[in-house]
Amino acid sequence: RHIELIVRDTQSDPTKAVNAATELMRGQHVDVIWGPLNSGESLAATPLIARAGVPQLDPCWVDTLIDVAKYPFAFRNICSNRQVGAAANHYVLDVLKLKQVAVISDTTGYGTASVDTYVPMLKAKGADVVYQGNTDAANPDVKPELLRMQSAGAQVIMPWSVNAGFLARIINTRSQMGWDVPIVGQTTLGSGQTKALLDKPEYWANVYSNNFLPCSYNASGKLPARTQAFMDRLSSAKIEMGDTLLWWIAIGYDGPRMVADAVKHVGSEPKQIAGYWNTLTAWPGVNGDITFTPEQHNGYPDDEVVMIQANSFRNGAFSLAPGYGA
Repeated sequence: RHIELIVRDTQSDPTKAVNAATELMRGQHVDVIWGPLNSGESLAATPLIARAGVPQLDPCWVDTLIDVAKYPFAFRNICSNRQVGAAANHYVLDVLKLKQVAVISDTTGYGTASVDTYVPMLKAKGADVVYQGNTDAANPDVKPELLRMQSAGAQVIMPWSVNAGFLARIINTRSQMGWDVPIVGQTTLGSGQTKALLDKPEYWANVYSNNFLPCSYNASGKLPARTQAFMDRLSSAKIEMGDTLLWWIAIGYDGPRMVADAVKHVGSEPKQIAGYWNTLTAWPGVNGDITFTPEQHNGYPDDEVVMIQANSFRNGAFSLAPGYGA
């Protein structure tokens, strides 16, 4: 069978995501939807897709996007917010042994949902959340927020945003203040886009971000064999990896493969696709081994969500954070 890929650019706009999903389902009569790729968009579009009974493969982290009772045809082939938060909280509290925590996010759906999820998790592990706040990602001056964190006695900053500019301003401001506390949080902290916005390369030190074990370098500086083979294909295709996260490319590769795999085995009817995905056990994605059951549509394994050292960025991948797993 030919798989026809029909793409709509939603520009990270929830309204455009709803309009695009409606047009794809009603106008194009698509059999399955991969995305939206942004949590704010997916929060708006997923209920609509579910009502139409179209299978959806979701690469977004917000926990409420996956609910077998409400959205029986929605599946997630990446981690959830709770998995991400658990990995970051483990690193701060159990590895770095820091208890005084500042948590900040932007005002997007992803940012606010992250704070609402992670702060209770931190407190449950015994952390003292001395600062908690949301601010507009376009805010040109985050120094007032960092001064409040500092005066509250924060030992670590945990920012949650996918906005590279916002995260870079936090890193720059911390360094300009001469406040050498760790910054631990979202994967975009380690992106090439964030690095490009830093005032000095050395400001990237003491910054640790979420990543995924199959897309991280081991102690010998090597990737897993499956990931390295994928990297070799990207290199042969002359795909530039200088400022792009490998895991994001990998999940963009894995998603359509999961669709094609289902169609190849059972056809393109919605119940057939959902039924096939419900049987997957350790499906071998480049970014992770995915397992679904009829009761669980969060497919990513807990132990493959890790923390890395941002300034170890090389060809889209990173080395594990110092002391990680201790």
